[in-house]
Amino acid sequence: MTSTTVAARLVDGVRAVPADQWDACAGTANPFVSHAFLAALEESGSTGGRSGWQPIPIVVDDADGVPVGIAPAYAKSHSQGEYVFDHAWADAWERAGGAYYPKLQIAAPFSPVPGPRLLLREGDAAPALIAALEAVTDRHGLSSAHATFVAPEQVPMFEQAGWLVREGTQFHWANDGYRSFDDFMGALASRKRKAIRKEREAAVAGLTIRHLTGADIRPEHWDAFWTFYQDTGSRKWGQPYLTRAFFPLLGATMGERVLLILAERDGVPIAGALNLIGADTLYGRYWGCTEDVPFLHFELCYYQAIDAAIARGLATVEAGAQGEHKLARGYVPVPTWSAHYIPDAGFRRAVGDFLVRERAAVEHEHACLTELAPFRKGAA
Repeated sequence: MTSTTVAARLVDGVRAVPADQWDACAGTANPFVSHAFLAALEESGSTGGRSGWQPIPIVVDDADGVPVGIAPAYAKSHSQGEYVFDHAWADAWERAGGAYYPKLQIAAPFSPVPGPRLLLREGDAAPALIAALEAVTDRHGLSSAHATFVAPEQVPMFEQAGWLVREGTQFHWANDGYRSFDDFMGALASRKRKAIRKEREAAVAGLTIRHLTGADIRPEHWDAFWTFYQDTGSRKWGQPYLTRAFFPLLGATMGERVLLILAERDGVPIAGALNLIGADTLYGRYWGCTEDVPFLHFELCYYQAIDAAIARGLATVEAGAQGEHKLARGYVPVPTWSAHYIPDAGFRRAVGDFLVRERAAVEHEHACLTELAPFRKGAA
C-alpha cells in the first residue's frame, strides 16, 4: 500500500461507518473498540451532544474507498473519563496563554482498557492513519492529540512517528494454566491464601452470587445495575459518565460478550459487577452496591472474575484502573502506555522532560510492587 492509493477522511460518528467495515479493521479480540460498543455510547447519548466527547472517527480508505484503517477519535472539551491525567498539562498551557481544549482523543471512552487505537485492516496503513491524526490536529488548531491505553504492540508505531510516550501501571491477573480457583490459591503464599479465604467467606455469607450473560440478563437486572452504577459514580466523580439507555443497548447489541455478576440477598440484588468478555481477557468495568458488605467489592470484582476467567479458559483478567489493593489478591502490576502528539515545540519539550522524570518514578514503583506480589517464591 502506498500513499498514492489512500485517502483520509473525518466522519460524523461511529455510526457513519458500516459496522462490517468498522469491525473488519477493529477485529474481534477487544470489545471496547467494536462498532457495537462505540455505537451504543453514541446512540445512548453517553458520547456526543453535551458530553464533551464528540465522536469524529478518522478513516483511511484504499483506492476503492474501503476503510483499511480507523482511529476511534473524539474532540474533547475537558479531560474527564480518560484515566490518563493531563490536567497539569492543560493548566500549564492555559497559563501560558494557550487554549488546551478542544483536543483530539483517540480512545475507548470511559474505559481504561488497553487495546488497539489504530484499527487496521492492513498493517501498513498505520503511518497514513497517524499522519491523518496529526493533520486533523494541525489544521484545526488543536493543542494536542492523545492516544490513551495503547496496546503494547502499537506503541512502536507512535514512537516511529515521533509521538511522546507515557508509561503507567495497572494490575492484571494472569491465568497460569489454573484449573480452578483452588488451583490458583495453591500458587499463593500461605498467609495470603488464608486472608483470601476469610474475605470470601465473609463476603458471601447469606448471599447468592449469580453470573448472567446474553438473554439471561433481563430488564430488571439492568434496573438494579443502573442503581448500583449511579451510587458508585456519585461517590467517585459526582456524575456518572454513562446514561441509563446505554446498558440495555449494550445487552441488546453485544449481550453474549457481557458478564453481569450479581449478589442477591433473599432474591433481591444488592450489588453487581459488569464485565465484558474478550477473545482472551475478561474486562472488569463497573461495580456498585446498595448494601455495604465487607469484602463484597473484592469478591464480585476480583475473585468472581478469576472464577469466570478460569471457567472460560481466558488468559487474563483486567480489573480497571489503579488499585494497589489488587496486589494482595493476585493481580500483578503491568505497564500501560499512551502516546501524545504536541505540535508546539516548546510545549512538547516541557512535556517530554516531564515524561522522562515520570517514567523513572513509575518504573521504580513498578519494580517495588512486583516484589510484593503474593505468590510463593518460584510459583509465578
